[in-house]
Amino acid sequence: MSDEGAKNKGWFGQLTAGLKRSAGSLGDGISGIFTKRKLDDEALEELEDLLITADLGVKTATAVTTRLAKSKFDKEVAPDEVRAALAEEVAAILEPVAKPLEIDPARKPHVVLVVGVNGTGKTTTIGKLAKRFGEQGKSVMLAAGDTFRAAAIEQLQIWGERNGCPVVARDVGADAAGLAFDALEQARGEGSDVLMIDTAGRLQNKAGLMAELEKVVRVLRKIDDTAPHSVLLVLDATTGQNAVNQVQVFQEVAGVTGLIMTKLDGTARGGVLVAVAEKFGLPIHAIGVGESIEDLQPFEADAFARAISGLAE
Repeated sequence: MSDEGAKNKGWFGQLTAGLKRSAGSLGDGISGIFTKRKLDDEALEELEDLLITADLGVKTATAVTTRLAKSKFDKEVAPDEVRAALAEEVAAILEPVAKPLEIDPARKPHVVLVVGVNGTGKTTTIGKLAKRFGEQGKSVMLAAGDTFRAAAIEQLQIWGERNGCPVVARDVGADAAGLAFDALEQARGEGSDVLMIDTAGRLQNKAGLMAELEKVVRVLRKIDDTAPHSVLLVLDATTGQNAVNQVQVFQEVAGVTGLIMTKLDGTARGGVLVAVAEKFGLPIHAIGVGESIEDLQPFEADAFARAISGLAE
């Protein structure tokens, strides 16, 4: 096996382990419905309910049950056949949105604004992405724009030290837009390839959040009228259907260009990624299934679909 093959197999194993809870609840449910039983209306209804309860979304649930009804109605169906049908439908939804985060070398810097509610893992995700970009030979600058929380500023400074990236930071309570402006000027002056800006995520006051993010974007555009070039929304899989609402809000507020989903290893609700993809069609750049840097990987639709459906590689 090539190094690349071994690496992919290793990531699939990690992904499968990370999605164990989601796949386990789905797999047990499918086995419970389809062990030695014909596919009748009642079984289809139970399957549809199971898929919706697993946060996969109504469209996916309907697509899977319709497909099985066409080919297998009134016949005995093995649980693995149902899992395979589920994996194919999930992959079909996810394939068009599985896109890596591209950094435009023509931008100096390519400005990445990172948004999301507090607790989703924004700051950690920035640190992990900064390490990846560094490994690709890109120079990265970080900006601690979540000026409301001392812990967020300190955490980003730790990641900066770890990755050898300069971090632009101010005291707690400083103006986030002013900080973003200074960071972009500094990044331009130093010829950085990437500037990643952390932001506050207080959704309790949507109007305040909106005003602050709009101000950040406005001041960035005083220096570069095309910035930010990427607006990444970090979602926490453990919030289930709440993730759908978060995409809606941040899409309105910040014009999200791509998604990263973290903490897929801590929940049985990983199916919500499918519901989000189906509803918004936004690029999914990466997913996280653990704490270490290697646990944040580019998103692969087929591998995710097979892992969440409980199919071996």
